Amino acid sequence: MTTKEKMNSNRKTAIIVGVLFIIGTVAGVLSAVVTGPILNDPDYLIKISANETQIILGAIFVLIMGFALAMVPVMLFPIFKKYNEPLALGSVVFRGALEAVTYIAFVISWLLLLTLSQEYVKAGAPDTSYFQTLGFVILEAGVWIGHLVSIVFSLGALMIYYLFYQSKLIPRWLSVWGLAGAIVSLAVPLLEMFGSELGILIVPLALQEMVLAVWLIIKGFNSSAIASESVKQT
Repeated sequence: MTTKEKMNSNRKTAIIVGVLFIIGTVAGVLSAVVTGPILNDPDYLIKISANETQIILGAIFVLIMGFALAMVPVMLFPIFKKYNEPLALGSVVFRGALEAVTYIAFVISWLLLLTLSQEYVKAGAPDTSYFQTLGFVILEAGVWIGHLVSIVFSLGALMIYYLFYQSKLIPRWLSVWGLAGAIVSLAVPLLEMFGSELGILIVPLALQEMVLAVWLIIKGFNSSAIASESVKQT
């Protein structure tokens, strides 16, 4: 492959990664908007059944988010492995495979709630305590899965932004922002497990990834960093 062909390939990769970040973030926001009012309602067992389409749509958005974000390290792997192959592989495992699996588990918990809600409505709620207990258990399982998603996501983000910092493929300030955001984001689920509500702390990383997405689409990777690494390998 000629130098020009490599540059074009890397430019396409940068654009694809930027688009994947945007798709993942937008899908995640849409999922929260569609399902949040239903799942957080005190009468969620009735609301879920009455809003089946919204729950299914929200689940689809979660899957879109999960698979889009899981493809980011996969797309970056051929480039990252030139700088640090073990860490590049680790990003694929954490931010790719494990994150996708936890998102699937998250969706399954919602679909189980939908089935329970439908049975609750059909039965006319003769034994509300049974349904409510089971519903609470499934909801709490979703919360714990959410914590796992956040932990896996943050660890994967730490690997990705360290690789960006090491490779100089993007400006250092953007890599440092990502590293700092990932550290703060990792603290959120750990603190929430002990009763603290600090979800707002995920905002810095979410904002950074949107800035990164736009940067990759418009600017692409640092061509001089790629050229320098190519020279080292020759």
